[in-house]
Amino acid sequence: MLPIFIKNELNLYHKLKIDNKGVFQVPPLKIEIPKIYKTKKFACRSLKGKGVQSGIRVIYAYFEKKDKIDLIEIYYKGDKENEYRERILKHYTC
Repeated sequence: MLPIFIKNELNLYHKLKIDNKGVFQVPPLKIEIPKIYKTKKFACRSLKGKGVQSGIRVIYAYFEKKDKIDLIEIYYKGDKENEYRERILKHYTC
C-alpha cells in the first residue's frame, strides 16, 4: 500500500507538481512548517469495489526543504470522520 501511495500521490503532487485532486492541505492548523496534508483519493484492494472512493485517508507532514515526509495517520473514513488534530498540533508546535 505505501509504495503505491508514494508513487501515485506523493511523487505526483510534490515532485511532478501534478494535482490529481487527491491531496489537500489540512486547514487551518496554524502550522507553517511542516505543511500537513491529507490524501483522499487512495484505493485499497481489501475494500474491493470501492476504488478511490474507499474512504482510506492518509495524513502526513511534508518538509519541503528537506524533501521529507512524516506519516502521521492512516484511517478508514467509515471508522473516523477526520484526522486527530490535537496530536498533530502537539507534535508540530513545540
